[in-house]
This record gives sequence, structure tokens and C-alpha cells, in this order.
Amino acid sequence: MPGSSTPTAPAAHVPTPPSERGAWLLACAVGGLGAAVLVAVLTGVVGRTTPTVPAAAPPPVLVAAVTPTPGAAASMSVLAEVQSGGARAANGRRHGKGHARAAIVAQPSSVQQSLDAARFIDQTEAHISRRWMEGFYPIYAVAQRTFGVNWLLIASIHRQESAFSTALTTYHGLNFAGCCGGPMQFNVMNGSRPGIPSTWDLVSDSYIYGRRPSIYDHMTAKHPSIYDDFDAIMAAAHLLSADGAEFALDASAWDAAYDYYGHDATGVTYADQVLARAIGWSQHGFCINCGVEGAMVEAVQAAYGAPVLAALEGEASSAITARAKGRERHHSG
Repeated sequence: MPGSSTPTAPAAHVPTPPSERGAWLLACAVGGLGAAVLVAVLTGVVGRTTPTVPAAAPPPVLVAAVTPTPGAAASMSVLAEVQSGGARAANGRRHGKGHARAAIVAQPSSVQQSLDAARFIDQTEAHISRRWMEGFYPIYAVAQRTFGVNWLLIASIHRQESAFSTALTTYHGLNFAGCCGGPMQFNVMNGSRPGIPSTWDLVSDSYIYGRRPSIYDHMTAKHPSIYDDFDAIMAAAHLLSADGAEFALDASAWDAAYDYYGHDATGVTYADQVLARAIGWSQHGFCINCGVEGAMVEAVQAAYGAPVLAALEGEASSAITARAKGRERHHSG
């Protein structure tokens, strides 16, 4: 879920946008072919039968991720920020790439955090059909190839945010908190202050870096749109890449998921579930209607989430103690 009027795209694995010349040539060729087919049909050369369109398959899984173990690969970059009081700024983090960066953090409101704490408990009652999912597979593949982010992480966030675009308000309006919308629930309201772009503003042009599939459901007439599946999923992949995610489903992927939601206790739960689901898929195969494994959530939480959650709780406790001491000094004075 993830404000200057001319936002700068975040640093990530961003390729050169593809040329549109090929698309125009293809369109002309398709138009000519269409005219030829029409003539053939009218003259009886071509029969009335239509070929069967093969079902789309999920992109291949690059590697089966190992189950994380406590203490072996703790999310030290996030933990260091929390312990230094920079949990909300999240500036200058390093992800082993030899350069500092400023994380793009969603920062949901306190109201949204409290409601999301219940919403992010994995729900599997709504059955999602295989046919419904087929339209997303080519988009996941383009997003993975374009931004170098594991498509299972992208799909897991898609599942967490809108149950693969089946949530009632996916394609219109904003969510219950009045801030976020679309398949990937991008925040369009956290840039309301002058000179500050929203999360969506920062990555909304991500669709230009990859080739849009010729056909998919819910294609909007104008781009970019938070309601267009391709625009939204490409933007999510760009955001995850900017926040350190790559092909590995490891601490960097957890950090990126944590940034995607925001730095708070609910964000820890969110990142734990998102990464656990993606790792489970990598080990057992992509499963549309399978719930996230409890044991895997516990493993991810112990390795990455627990240290950050403890630091957040310690930071909150210290703040309460500091306020109490301040009141004591005020009254004693």
C-alpha cells in the first residue's frame, strides 16, 4: 500500500524504456493482416471455426528459497534504523549494493494500521479461479524481467493487498482509509502537502520501462492508472526494487515488504506474511488458493520480524518513559 510536482523516479533496476517504433510497425502489420483475414472470411477462404487459446502458465520459479533461521540473517539494516530512532525516516540504508539510498515508506495512518492488523490475517475463503489468474502471469513476468524483483514477492503482495484484485473496491474508489486504491493499493494521498509527492507519484510512470501485454483484463483507457493491472504491478515492482528487493527471497525482500506497508508493528506482520507466502510458493509451487503456512510465518518472523518488533516496542517504551519524566520535571518545577 503503499509527495514536488515533478517527482523523481526512485533508484532501482530501471532499464531504458522500450522504443515505440516497433509497436507502431506491429500495429500497422496487424491492421493489414486483419483486413486480409476479413476478406478471406467474406470470400469463404477461411472457415468459421476459431482456434483454442492455450491457457497461460505462471512464470517459472527461479529458485527454491531456504527457510530462514533465527539470527542467521536478521534484518540488521531495518533494526539499526529503529534502534537509532530512524524508523520513520529510513534514510541512507544500504543493501549490499555499494550505495546509500532513501527508502520509500508508505506510512499508513494509525486508523489504517489498526484496521489492517485484522485485515492482514490471511483469509482464504474467497475462491480465485485459474482463469482469473491467467491474465496476471504475463504481467508478473514483465515486472520481474524489467526490475529484477522475484515475481513471487510481487504476487504475494498482490495477494495481501487485494486478494489478486478480487477485493470489492479494487477497480474503483479508495480503500476503507480513503488513501489507497487499485490492485496493489498504492497510496495517492500521502503527498497532499505542497512539494511532497505521494507514493504513487514516485513510481506511476514505471509502466514505460516494460512492454505492455497486448490483452489483459481491466486495461484502462489512460495511463498511468492505479486501477490498471499492468501500471500498478509494474509500479509495485519498481518500488520493491528501489527498496532493495532482488530475486532472492531473503532479508532484503523482507525489508522491501516492510517499506511497502510502512514502519510500524502492523508493517512487521505484513512483511512476515508476504515473505512467508512467497518462500512457500518457491518451495512447493505457486498455489492460488492456498493459505500461508503458519510454520513459515513463524520462521520468517523469528529471523526478520522479531528483532525489529522488539526494537519498535523498546522505542515506544522509551518515548513513554521520557514523556513521564518530562511531566515529573514540570510538576516538580
